Amino acid sequence: MNDFQASLQANYEEMVAWRRYLHQNPELSFHEYHTAEFVANHLESWDIEVRKNVGGNGIVGLLRGSSEGPTVALRADMDALPIQDEKNCTYSSLTNGVMHACGHDAHTATLLGIAKVASQHRSQLKGNLVFLFQHAEEITPGGADSMIQDGALEGVDAIFGVHLWTPFPVGHFYSKAGPLMAAPDEFTIHIQGKGGHGGLPHQTIDSIYVASQLVVNLQSIVSRQIDPIEPCVVSVGSFHGGSSFNVIAETSVLNGTVRTFNAELRQDVKQRLERIVHTTCEMNQASYKINYKLGYPTVVNDVKEAERFFKVGTELFGAEAVHESPLIMAGEDFSYYLNHRPGCFMFVGAGNMEAGIVHPHHHPKFDIDEKSMLNAANLLLGMALDYMA
Repeated sequence: MNDFQASLQANYEEMVAWRRYLHQNPELSFHEYHTAEFVANHLESWDIEVRKNVGGNGIVGLLRGSSEGPTVALRADMDALPIQDEKNCTYSSLTNGVMHACGHDAHTATLLGIAKVASQHRSQLKGNLVFLFQHAEEITPGGADSMIQDGALEGVDAIFGVHLWTPFPVGHFYSKAGPLMAAPDEFTIHIQGKGGHGGLPHQTIDSIYVASQLVVNLQSIVSRQIDPIEPCVVSVGSFHGGSSFNVIAETSVLNGTVRTFNAELRQDVKQRLERIVHTTCEMNQASYKINYKLGYPTVVNDVKEAERFFKVGTELFGAEAVHESPLIMAGEDFSYYLNHRPGCFMFVGAGNMEAGIVHPHHHPKFDIDEKSMLNAANLLLGMALDYMA
């Protein structure tokens, strides 16, 4: 165990305390004011140079090493979700209707732990560390792009990030070269028909009937219109229409998502969806409006930095704990950083069936095995030190 690993181990309980404080005091995307202040105060107390309000509520910390070398950025996200915490524990959310249901509290606490330990051993750093505490990962347009536009990556040579992931067991680590996480797009379709009496449907244009056809027709994009070996999802997540049993609904609204990994396919699916909506509505004499919102780009890891993950992960945890990740259909705005700098995004297992930590991300009872934080800290700092070497 080297000096950095020993210090991370010694600071583990403090990392857990930070995480639980943040879990009790969550803040929604674009409202991370107290969280940002909490982070900045700690960084400043360790003599780390701090920029506040970067691209919004973002915080950038710069730790200069004792000798010259590359500058490596490490990133954590800070925002919570509009979900009621249903856990029965001492650190459940104190804010009604808001909770950390995706692990961002632990990401923030983990990076704080790395920053503290690195500041204690700055004489051993052959280069600089940049700590990116990012606001608003959960909501498009997200905070990554605005932080980049505000200079968060200036002087940075490479960037690494992790996501604590409960579908993977604690003690295991996953990543891969190339595409890793999907581009998550969103669509809303408003269908305008002609309302009327439920007993006189021939005098109406039934928006629910049209919307129901759309739900079925849109599934043909994946099942019959694109190459079956290309990963793609088209899902209608909500359907709203009608107000009474005997009234033909004049309007209905569909809301859904498209997930792809290929940039050309992404645009192709958008065009196919728009064409299906147009022809289905035209056939039924209904009018429509589409709001199609392109989300984050695909997370694409640099090949060389993904190789570094397997090297460092194996050295730290053993080959049996390090795995090539499957494609993940969730999205992440870490993709913006990777569009500007080489780097790698990695998953650190945070689930534990024996401890009852089994709930998926964005679930009201979501929690993590907190030992995953120490694992993530060792992996992130290990990646940075290996790059510097």
